[in-house]
Amino acid sequence: MNTSDEAVISIRNLRMRFGENEVLKGIDMDIFRGQIIGYIGPNGAGKSTTVKLMLGILDGYEGEIRIFGEDIRNGGVEYKRRIGYVPESADVYESLTAQEYLTFIGELYGLDHETADAKASRLMSLFDIRDVYTARISTYSKGMRQKLLIISSLLHDPDILFFDEPMSGLDANSVMVFKEIMSSLAARGKTIFYSSHIMDVVEKISSRIILLNGGTDLYSLPYSCRSSYSYAVLSYFLLRSSIRSYWFSSTAKS
Repeated sequence: MNTSDEAVISIRNLRMRFGENEVLKGIDMDIFRGQIIGYIGPNGAGKSTTVKLMLGILDGYEGEIRIFGEDIRNGGVEYKRRIGYVPESADVYESLTAQEYLTFIGELYGLDHETADAKASRLMSLFDIRDVYTARISTYSKGMRQKLLIISSLLHDPDILFFDEPMSGLDANSVMVFKEIMSSLAARGKTIFYSSHIMDVVEKISSRIILLNGGTDLYSLPYSCRSSYSYAVLSYFLLRSSIRSYWFSSTAKS
């Protein structure tokens, strides 16, 4: 892992509220070049909200988010050219072929048509779906669409990749390909921010684990501490958070 001293993502006292519901309650974190971050927590913990705030999809937060050293509140969008994103669920242009869709995405990021086409074709081969490159996306299975989304996030060689449950629907071979790609990118100094609620998946791919507990507490473990005992402790905090949230909720009291 090739990290630098300056954080590529820096978050200070991040708070986010939807009406009366405060989802994020003061998060602080620094993420560095070359790290694969596993961002975990129970459903509804605020994982996807954190990612969408960093991407500028959501606004109205309190605190500070800096990406590549720049405060994203200043309104600049240039940092987004250096980011790739795979959401938990996404709509694609089903009437297009994969070739049309991927070259279109590549051109949006500034690639010329020939370069985007060549890179897309190679990545389609890597994920073993090159034979449907010219087929309409409407004919694709869920797993094939997920591969397409992953490929679209990689085309422009971004410096930071945000993945929200990216391996949903992937077959075992594609999962292995995905892991190898992530390891290769991290070795080149790319930063991967991987959000999931599945501990087993995160454990196998991450160099550092961050647990979001009720939108406020963060427990963090580096790669060197990735032992069965350490993960048992982290799982305990996750389970304790879920149990406490239930027993102190109005539903449990009723």
